[in-house]
Amino acid sequence: MSKDTPRPAAAKLEVVEPVGKRVLIRKDEDRKTTKTGIHLPDKIEIPTLTGRVVAISRQIEKDDDYPIRRYDRVLFNPKHAVPVEFEGDNRLFVIPIEDVVAVFRKAEEAE
Repeated sequence: MSKDTPRPAAAKLEVVEPVGKRVLIRKDEDRKTTKTGIHLPDKIEIPTLTGRVVAISRQIEKDDDYPIRRYDRVLFNPKHAVPVEFEGDNRLFVIPIEDVVAVFRKAEEAE
């Protein structure tokens, strides 16, 4: 490459930022067996899922009524989840905050 040849621009990382009262969650891997070793069928329907909060909208971040932080592990209802075609594993979802039903915390954090 000569001095006059322009260098290709560095690829910028694309991020997903939820808007409104929404959060971006990475769904936990589907379990194929229970803790006791029982194999689950592939098409089992589970009404709630767990995952980690990847991003929070600015509206939720500023609202003290929603005690959710980035990287929290949460239980959510996937009924209104919008899948994000961003990665090959398709485990990212934009979730309305109303569909986050619980936040997992360690006992000392909950007090």
